Amino acid sequence: MTELTFDFHSGGTATRRTLSLRHFVIAGWTGRDQHKLQEHIEELRLLGVTPPASTPCFYPGGRELPTTAAEIDCLGGESSGEAEFLILVDEQGGWWVGVGSDHTDRKVETYSVAVSKQLCPKPVAPALWRFDDVAEHWDRLELRSWVRESEDWVLYQEGSVAAMRDPRDLAAAYRALGRELPPGTIMLGGTLAAIGGIRPRASFRMELRDPVLGRAITHSYTANWLAE
Repeated sequence: MTELTFDFHSGGTATRRTLSLRHFVIAGWTGRDQHKLQEHIEELRLLGVTPPASTPCFYPGGRELPTTAAEIDCLGGESSGEAEFLILVDEQGGWWVGVGSDHTDRKVETYSVAVSKQLCPKPVAPALWRFDDVAEHWDRLELRSWVRESEDWVLYQEGSVAAMRDPRDLAAAYRALGRELPPGTIMLGGTLAAIGGIRPRASFRMELRDPVLGRAITHSYTANWLAE
């Protein structure tokens, strides 16, 4: 069983504790705006990725994939990250919000999205906010990511979580398939289009910002591209 340690932030205080991860789910094609969803479909189609028959869809992931490490190992040099909000369900069934990266092998993704989801670790920031603290202004939360190109950090993604389905809607869609989000679950909630197109990059930085409460969760990591 995978154990992850987070700082759980609520009411102005933070408590560090370790959670035993039992389930990991990656929600895909979660765009709320059909125009933006089509934009993401097209950018992936350019890479040879065939979209699913219906949206949203849910990919089961190995519970060993999420990691708070600052370095991950990936085979070959064709992988890249994408910033996503995440929902963590704690041992009591409470929801917590964070940010993670669905780091994906883009070469494998062209012939199997499901297989590509299993090949790379999924970095997550080691900090979480209580969902109830942001639920009323959920659509105000902002996602950003940067990639390192040469010596500079270049903006790679930027937008509101309102571009994706509300996590409560995702949970309802998941239940409609006969599945649940039990305690010990992490679900990644979907991503934004990449500025300049999806491209392999080893160094990635991500941020989930709450402009209402004036705070942010950030995390950076580097992928070590192992020789094939």
